[in-house]
Amino acid sequence: MPFNKGNKRGAGNPINTDGMRTDYLWKTILTKHELANIIENYAQLIVDVDEETKKRTYKQIFPRYHQWDVVKKLLADVEERGTGQKYLIQHSAGSGKSNSIAWMAHQLVSLEKQENIIFDSIIIVTDRVQLDRQITDTIKQFMQVSSTVGHADSSSDLAKLITEEKKIIITTVHKFSFILDAIGTSHKGNSFAILIDEAHSSQSGNLSANMNIALAGEDDQDTTEDKIIRIMEGRKMLDNASYFAFTATPKNKTLEMFGEPRYEGDEVNHIPFHTYTMKQAIEEKFILDILQYYTTIKSYYRIAKVIEDDPLFDTKKAQRKLRNYVESNEYAIGEKAEMIVNHFHEQVINKGKIGGKARAMVVTSSIKRALEYYYAIKSTLEKRKSQYDAIVAFSEEKEFKGEKLTESKINGFSSSKIESNFKKDPYRFLIVADKFQTGYDEPLLHTMYVDKPLSDIKAVQTLSRLNRAYPGKTDTFILDFVNDVETIKKSFETYYTTTILSEETDPNKLYDLESELEYHQVYAGYHIDSIVELYVNGANRDKLDPVLDLCVEEYKKLEEDDQVSFKGNAKAFIRTYRFLASILSIGNIKWEKMSIFLKLLIPKLPTPKEEYLSKGILDSIDLDSYRAEAKQTLAIILEGNDEYEVGAVPMSGKAYLSDPELDLLSKILESFHDMFGDIQWKDEDQVKSHIARIPSIVAKDKAYQNAMKNSDKQNAKLQSEKALKRAVMNMMSDSMEIFKQFNDNESFSKWLSDIVFDVTYNTDGNIFDRELSL
Repeated sequence: MPFNKGNKRGAGNPINTDGMRTDYLWKTILTKHELANIIENYAQLIVDVDEETKKRTYKQIFPRYHQWDVVKKLLADVEERGTGQKYLIQHSAGSGKSNSIAWMAHQLVSLEKQENIIFDSIIIVTDRVQLDRQITDTIKQFMQVSSTVGHADSSSDLAKLITEEKKIIITTVHKFSFILDAIGTSHKGNSFAILIDEAHSSQSGNLSANMNIALAGEDDQDTTEDKIIRIMEGRKMLDNASYFAFTATPKNKTLEMFGEPRYEGDEVNHIPFHTYTMKQAIEEKFILDILQYYTTIKSYYRIAKVIEDDPLFDTKKAQRKLRNYVESNEYAIGEKAEMIVNHFHEQVINKGKIGGKARAMVVTSSIKRALEYYYAIKSTLEKRKSQYDAIVAFSEEKEFKGEKLTESKINGFSSSKIESNFKKDPYRFLIVADKFQTGYDEPLLHTMYVDKPLSDIKAVQTLSRLNRAYPGKTDTFILDFVNDVETIKKSFETYYTTTILSEETDPNKLYDLESELEYHQVYAGYHIDSIVELYVNGANRDKLDPVLDLCVEEYKKLEEDDQVSFKGNAKAFIRTYRFLASILSIGNIKWEKMSIFLKLLIPKLPTPKEEYLSKGILDSIDLDSYRAEAKQTLAIILEGNDEYEVGAVPMSGKAYLSDPELDLLSKILESFHDMFGDIQWKDEDQVKSHIARIPSIVAKDKAYQNAMKNSDKQNAKLQSEKALKRAVMNMMSDSMEIFKQFNDNESFSKWLSDIVFDVTYNTDGNIFDRELSL
C-alpha cells in the first residue's frame, strides 16, 4: 500500500532538493527510535469477533503516512504551546479517521510538558454510534490498564467518569450535550483534550455551549448577571481545553471556529492544521472515485385536467406541487422501482460486481417515500422471481396507510441487526430515509439510487457511502432521479483538496441585525430584561408567557412583509450570535440577553398569513402519463486545485413575501408539460393502459368462468364484480390511482364494472384475451 507524503494535494511525493523523493522512509520512519515508536503506539493486531458465530479474525494495522504525520505534528504543537489551542484536521472519507483519533487519544494521555501531565482527561465526542464503538475497541486494545478508559452510556455516566478522573472518556455528542444536568462540581482546575469526530455536526448551537459550560463548572451562588456571563463564557472556547476537530467536509463555521488564521495583507483566511485530501485518497486507491459512472434519470410527465372549470392558481407554488405530486405518485414510484430492480440485476449482478457480492442503497427524501419504495421494490422483486430481498431503515415509529410501523416490524428483525444482515443474502437493497447516509461504512455497497435532492456536504457524505475499497471492487454506479451533474460536481470540488475560509465573520453585522429588529418595535428593552431575569432564575412558563404574549400582539399588528422580515432577522441573530460568542475574545451582555429573549419569543410567533393560492390544485388534476429515461452515463471530472475557498458565515436574515403570479390551470399544465413532458409519448407510458388490461385479467378468473358456463347472467355479473375487485387489488402496486378511483369514485367503479362485464361475458366461458379500447 502507498506510504507517501502526497504531492500537490494528490498521490506521490514532492521533489526533494537534497536527495531522493522517498529518502524520508529510511532517514525518518525506519530509524531505530521512530520504528520503535510506531510499534509501541501505532501498530496493532485488531481482533474482530463475529456476534453470531463467535469466530475470531485478526487484522494487522500499521499507520498510513498521513496518520503518523498528523499525530506527530499535533503532539509536537501541544508540547510547545500547551492547552487552550484549536486544531482542524481535514482528512478525507476513507482516510482512517477512527484510528487517527484513537492513536491521538492514546498518546495524549501520557503527554508531558516540563515533567507535568498536560491533560487530566481526554474526551472523544462522536455523533455516530458505530464509530463510538469502533474507537472504544481500538483504544482499549492500546491501553495497558483498561480501567483508564471509560465509555459514557448516559449523562450520569459521563459525570461520574469525569469526577473519577478517567483518562479517556468516549461519548456521543447527544449524551455530552446534556452534561449540565448531571455535573454540579467544578472542573476549572482540570485540563481537557476534546477530540471531535465530524466537527461540522458536533459543534453548532447549544451543543458546544453545553459542552463548554460543563467543563468550566458552576457556582450555586451565581446572581442573574453571573449566570448570563457564565452562559457567555460557556459559549467560548475554554482556556483549559484543547480542541482537535476531525472532518472530511469542513463548513465555513467549522473553519472559522477551529481553523488556523492565515494573514494575507489585510485579509484573514482560515485553513486546516493538517490535510489528507479526497484527491490523494482516490489516487492512492484507498477509496474509489464514485463519480466515474454517474447516470442522471430524466422523468417526463403528462397531467390531465379532470374538472370543467379553469381556475386561477399561483404559478410557482402550483409548479412545485405538481412536481412533488408526480414524483410521489405511486405509479411513478412503481416505474422507478422497476428501473432500479432491472438495473441492479442486469448491470450489477449479471456483470459480477464485487464477485457477485454487490449491494445497493436507495436514498429517499422522507420516511413515507422510503416505505413506498420498499413495498414497490419488494413487489417488483417478487414479479421478477428474484432471489434477493430488501431492508428498509428509518428512525422511530411511522404511521403508514393507517398502520403504525417500525423497522423491526417490517424487516422481521431488530434494528441492531440491519448492518450485519445486509451483509448476508438474500438482502441486497437497503432503502433509507436519512439513516445510514452518514457514518455508515459498508465496503460491499456498490450502487446507489438517489431520489432525494442533495447538495454541498449532504451530497458528499451521502454519495461517499460507496467509496470504501474492497477486494474485487473496481467501480461503482450512481443512478440519480433528482440532481443535476453541475450541483454534484460543485459539491465535491469544495472538499476535493484543501478547503479554506475566504474571510472571517464580521461581528459588527450583529449591530445591523439588532437595528433591523428594533425598527419594528415588537419589544422594548424592559421586555428583554424582564424575560431574562425570569428565565435565568428558573421561572415557569406561566411567568414568562404574559410578557412574551404582549410582544406577540405587537408582532401581529405588522404587515405581512414586516412579519417575515422580523422573524427572519430574529432567527439570523440567534444563529450568528451563538457562533460568534464561541470565538469572540470579549463578550456582550446585551447580545446574550437578546439571544435568550428571541429564543423564547420565536416559537410563539405565528407564521405570517399568506393566501394559499395553490390550494385545491391536486383535486383538479390526475396523472395521465409517466416515463423515466436514463440519460448518458458520464464521469464527473473534478478540478484538482490546491485550495477551494468557501465564503464567510452568512449574516442576512431578510426575507419578503413574493407577489404571486396567477395563471389559469390549463396554462400552468401547458407550461409544466413544456418542462417535463416534451417527448414522443408511447401507449405503455399511460396510466390508462392499466385499465385496458383489466378485462383480460377478470376473464381469466376461474369462478367467473364457471358462473358464465353454469349460472344465469345475474350471478355471472356478481362473480365478474368480485373478480374485478380482486384484479384492482392486485394492481394496487402498479397503479394506486386506479385503486383509489375504484374505491372512492362510485361512478367510475360502476362504469368500469359495467364495461368489463359487457366485453367479457359469454355463455361458453371463453377467455377474453385482448385489451379494452379506451
